[in-house]
Order: sequence, then structure tokens, then C-alpha cells
Amino acid sequence: MDPGAFGEQFAALHHMHSTDVRALICLLDAGRAGTDATAGWLGAQLGLNSAGTTAVIDRLERLGHLTRTRDPRDRRRVLPAVDERAVELGWAFSGPLIENIVAVLRGFDEQETAAVRRFLLAAHRAVTAIP
Repeated sequence: MDPGAFGEQFAALHHMHSTDVRALICLLDAGRAGTDATAGWLGAQLGLNSAGTTAVIDRLERLGHLTRTRDPRDRRRVLPAVDERAVELGWAFSGPLIENIVAVLRGFDEQETAAVRRFLLAAHRAVTAIP
């Protein structure tokens, strides 16, 4: 299945827009990277203006997929975060795919895995460098 279609299928199943799914993925990635994900940061990642970003955040909060918390270091800032229920939905939907990919990788030796990792990281840098 096409990766875009996979995300669209998840979005439709859970009554979301594909941008909502992209927002959740951005926020999850930020959490893993230790990045403070403000609404402004999220909007920049999604290519949305502040009104569009607010609409996405509001929609995800109404659906129970997102929470807003005050930044403990700067109480003026609000940090959107993915709710655990959304993480569970994501794993329930994409877990089998992830398990299949992990099983494929288990068949690779260390050198092959290193080559795949180098390729994926380089491809990611190439794609994200496009304005």
C-alpha cells in the first residue's frame, strides 16, 4: 500500500483530515527528538498559518488525540502533545505493518542493516532539504 494512502486510510477511519495525522506524527517525532513543539513550530512543520494550525490543534483536542500543557520553563507558552489514546490508536492500526518491517530487517546482517540505515538517513536529509 502506498504510504500516503496508508495515512489517509487511518485518517478516514478515525474521522480526521490527513493534516491531522501529519500533525500527530510531527508531534510524536518532536517528542522522540526532545524538541519543544509549540503551535508555531507545528505550523511551520505543516506549512500552515496560525489560524490553520489552531484549527488542527482544536480539532485534534476535540477528538481526544491531543492535549495542551503549559511549558514548565515558560508559562506563557503552550505545548501541544499527543494523548496516549492517540498513540494506542496508531499502534493498533500500524503495529502489524511495523512488525512486518522489523521481521524483514531481522533477515539482514549488520552490514546490510548499516547500509539501509545510511540510505534512509541520506534520503530523509535529501527530501527535507527541498524547500
